[in-house]
Amino acid sequence: MADRRGSSEWLRRQDRSTQPARVAADPVLEVAGLTTRFDTLDGMVHAVNQVSFTVNKGEFLGVVGESGSGKSVTMMSILRLIPMPPGEIVAGEAIYDDRDLLKIEIDELRHIRGAKIGFIFQDPMTSLNPVLTVGFQIEESLKIHQQLPTEDRQARALELLELVGIPSPEQRLKSYPHELSGGMRQRVMIAVALACSPQILIADEPTTALDVTIQAQIIELVKDLREKFGTAVIWITHDLGVVAGLADRVVVMYGGQIVEEALVGELYASPQHPYTSGLLGSLPRLDQRGTELVTIKGQPPSLYQFPDSCSFAPRCPYAFERCHAERPPLLPISPTRKAACWWDVETGSPRDGV
Repeated sequence: MADRRGSSEWLRRQDRSTQPARVAADPVLEVAGLTTRFDTLDGMVHAVNQVSFTVNKGEFLGVVGESGSGKSVTMMSILRLIPMPPGEIVAGEAIYDDRDLLKIEIDELRHIRGAKIGFIFQDPMTSLNPVLTVGFQIEESLKIHQQLPTEDRQARALELLELVGIPSPEQRLKSYPHELSGGMRQRVMIAVALACSPQILIADEPTTALDVTIQAQIIELVKDLREKFGTAVIWITHDLGVVAGLADRVVVMYGGQIVEEALVGELYASPQHPYTSGLLGSLPRLDQRGTELVTIKGQPPSLYQFPDSCSFAPRCPYAFERCHAERPPLLPISPTRKAACWWDVETGSPRDGV
């Protein structure tokens, strides 16, 4: 792996005012031991394996990892949005407002989806109904969750389109999704998710299909809305550059598990898991010209086998005997960070006391 000392030094030189503010620990969502699998024709897919994390009020949590690492399935499992069958949530709990979202009645859960926890899906063209107007789809959530009269729903829908920066909002209320650009459809999705002023907003790679200019606009929009309403945001992405400027805390996933969790400044300054180190080393950097990008050798793990050992061990330059024999839990390293690794990258030796 690349030497991260240059990265650490660069991060320390940054103006502290540009770093996200640290959020006080006040959990609004607590997930513990979440395990999800899919029964397919090719075998059982162990998509999410004993994932645990918390989200605090008003916090911006970044969830990063490569495709297939379990980011989206984790968040969809919390709201029981995965198709069942073939999907099945076999263990764990997700505590919101003293209720376990994985065990409450589905009718009760429907009153939480949209009203208390909003979800921005990755592809708005497949998430928005093509035969219903934009206005109808925004108003539907207000009708179901807040029982607002027609005039109030229309006024709120107009206000939301203005809030997310859509031009000529009165006209767009009558438009169908196919009549809007990709960026405008994504803004409509954000408006739908924010309609009932949710306490938590989950954004599943909301800028992946958009060009760079529109991506920047959407990111700034979500950032402004979070600051304005104090909404906790879970931002799922594979783009570490986006996370650096937005998140308070970062969770790194690999092979259906969380391998590292830390405050954003700590993660970028001194990653504690070799996979995180490889991800950061693969980023092109303007302040490190002439430095070769890191490539992580090997292939991602097969999810058809339950991980009895460290999933990253076959690709890890620090792997030793224990890594191939025993799966490391998410170990606390400090009050603000954890890593699922038997090797201490700081000392260059196995971790003490584990």
